[in-house]
Amino acid sequence: MSGHSKWSTIKRQKGVTDARRGQLFTKLAREIIVAVREGGDNPEANFRLRLVIQKARDNNMPMENIERAIKRGSGQAEGAILVEITHEGYGPSGVAILVQALSDNRNRTLQEVRNIFTRQGGNLGANGCVAWLFDSRGLITVETNDQDAEELALEAIDAGAEDVKIEDNYVEIYTKPTDLEKVRGALEEKKIAIASAELSMVPKSTVEMEEKAALQTLRLLDKLEELDEVQHVASNADFSDSILEKYQA
Repeated sequence: MSGHSKWSTIKRQKGVTDARRGQLFTKLAREIIVAVREGGDNPEANFRLRLVIQKARDNNMPMENIERAIKRGSGQAEGAILVEITHEGYGPSGVAILVQALSDNRNRTLQEVRNIFTRQGGNLGANGCVAWLFDSRGLITVETNDQDAEELALEAIDAGAEDVKIEDNYVEIYTKPTDLEKVRGALEEKKIAIASAELSMVPKSTVEMEEKAALQTLRLLDKLEELDEVQHVASNADFSDSILEKYQA
């Protein structure tokens, strides 16, 4: 399992400040706008839009914000033209990092991303240099609470999951991208509460690092995610529980 995914889950479980939640709503609105421009404003006919609207609801984004973003995407309201950008690079110890952004200014976003890589001991690479290390997969997270994790894993497999990873307090369920909605729906029919469900770039294998490089990589990932125009950050870093606890402290 990716330690980066584990780190993201811990952050989500701890909650976010109002400022970070506002930033999250901005990122979700951008995703909705681009999804509408690509596939239309009807969620029933637009797979990508359905997914991001569900993600927005999962994060308690107000419905008026969702509707406003849909109108912007469909041209009913004014807004900047956003383009999808992917930057690839390396962190400390050569760990692979994939940065997906939505921006109205490619050059500005490139400069901001490059600056963070440089300041945190990493460097940008050429297009395609690390993308081959990742697969696009559906990722569903279920917090176990008082439920039996092994039983949850079996339920997920019965629902069509490709893979399941059990961690402390939660279960990660991996699906084919096209099966994400189907598996989520099957789990919800069984009254299993979904903490999150999204398409994610998942590393084919992970890399362990010594403590100094691991902490530096966590800072790099965190700084990248703080950029308004960055939507998703993926890495093949694997962080131990002790490293994550030290970083969170």
